[in-house]
Amino acid sequence: MTTAQQPENKVQQARTVAELVDYIQALTTEIQELYCLDEIPWVVGYSGGKDSTATLQLIWNAIAALPQEKRKKTIHVITTDTLVENPVVAVWVRKSLERMRVTAKEQKMPIEPHLLQPEIKETFWVSLIGKGYPTPRGKFRWCTDRLKIHPSNRFIRDVVRVNGEVILVLGTRKAESIKRAISMEKHQAGTLKDRLVSDSSSPTSLLYHSASLPNSLIYSPIEDWRTDEVWIYLNQWQNPWGYSNKDLFIMYRGATADNECPLVVDTSTPSCGDSRFGCWVCTIVSKDKSMEAMIQNDEEKEWMQPLLDIRNELDIKDDWGKRDFRRIWGDVQLFERNKNGEISVEPIPGPYTKYWREHWLRRLLEAQTKTRRTAPENMRDITLITLEEMSEIRRIWLEEKHEFDDSLPRIYQEVTGEEFQDPRPGADYSLLGRDEWIVLEEICEGDAMHLELMAKLLDTERQYRKKTRRVGIYETLEKCFNTSSRSPEDAIKNARLKRELSEAVSQGDVAKVKQMTLGDVAAINEVDEGESDEQVTWASMKFKKENSEE
Repeated sequence: MTTAQQPENKVQQARTVAELVDYIQALTTEIQELYCLDEIPWVVGYSGGKDSTATLQLIWNAIAALPQEKRKKTIHVITTDTLVENPVVAVWVRKSLERMRVTAKEQKMPIEPHLLQPEIKETFWVSLIGKGYPTPRGKFRWCTDRLKIHPSNRFIRDVVRVNGEVILVLGTRKAESIKRAISMEKHQAGTLKDRLVSDSSSPTSLLYHSASLPNSLIYSPIEDWRTDEVWIYLNQWQNPWGYSNKDLFIMYRGATADNECPLVVDTSTPSCGDSRFGCWVCTIVSKDKSMEAMIQNDEEKEWMQPLLDIRNELDIKDDWGKRDFRRIWGDVQLFERNKNGEISVEPIPGPYTKYWREHWLRRLLEAQTKTRRTAPENMRDITLITLEEMSEIRRIWLEEKHEFDDSLPRIYQEVTGEEFQDPRPGADYSLLGRDEWIVLEEICEGDAMHLELMAKLLDTERQYRKKTRRVGIYETLEKCFNTSSRSPEDAIKNARLKRELSEAVSQGDVAKVKQMTLGDVAAINEVDEGESDEQVTWASMKFKKENSEE
């Protein structure tokens, strides 16, 4: 099998334009031979960015050059829409997939585009507004798996289940980061011929093992390309499915702070390829530089300012005041906090409170309403949060958090002026509602924990009332008391006592364990030990106390 010549050095040497042309020809042959070698289907990852566009363009052109009778193997093109993508990029990708589907049919190409989305129960807003997850951080990066990895992995596993094996074609490049280069080298699988011969090995790698997906091999045709080479290829080779690579270049330029990308004419010319597009709500990065640049460089994109404002409002490092003092399952967990050199034991903050979850929903609906009025004509149907997501959020608030005041429809109508139409069957039927909640608030007189406990007890009874066998109701009621019967101060104090007891047990401090578990009993024992040699028991203490009172 002919393979494109790979560089021996870890750092890719600069190629002239002529050398790049020769390399692309060799790479085209490599793609054709790999495609025709077996019946294993391909899955191409396409995000609409420069790297994935260049990769798909290479694949498309190579396969299009094959005779019709050899284009037998299906090539799936998958794009994951996280539902919180940069709106400009999201529209770009959707239109690209539509054009791709039509063109593939016209050219009789075995290419099938797929737009994937996360499950409703795992979307960003269901997790943050519904369940109360805090904004993603480096140590709690809950978004990537749910929004990107799970949807694509489900699709890939389905392909593997039908065909037994799959080859993933990705636009990953070693030049992107040192971490990416190390990861790619770590999972080398050898050349395709080496893969078919179990006892052979080769330092040259064509395919990579997937670390998380069984029976999946990764092919990265542009793994050793530099950014400027990607742009040269996109600008000099026509897009085969009829989309404009020049428009893509302009979009990247608009996402650059100075709004300048030099015309790439050779490999010595720098590029604007450092621009990155992603989720507009991302708080992993310090700033959404691409959206900021778009708003700054183009008056027609100023309509995105409400989105940027929400993103910046979410990006608050110390958000403890917005979050519950308990974890999401109701327990108080403590940790040692080092703040300005002072170490203290504090509760780990949990999910956002009811007030702040409702606040984020209101802010999001306000931004959606405003952008639909101010956005260009082609963006007037923008959806920041779907009806299905709001239905799931409402279900979580009602059924899991027992917030039967049912505030979501009210907030929706106040912001949009429209009545909320819940697609979930039976969603609007409930014995408890806003009126009962107001009565509870008056009874509890501002005691938030008392209100929470009463609401949980009442709603638990409501949930079990239609069941023929009310198995589990006592355990559920007991959980309500365990999580909501103490004030925040008492709950935290109790957690501290448990922590101290656990530490005493681990250190073998018997005296402290006795003191913390027996309390006054241990103190009485110590006093009475000097007065009597009789064995002290619970019974003797009880009757002695009664006799002394007589």
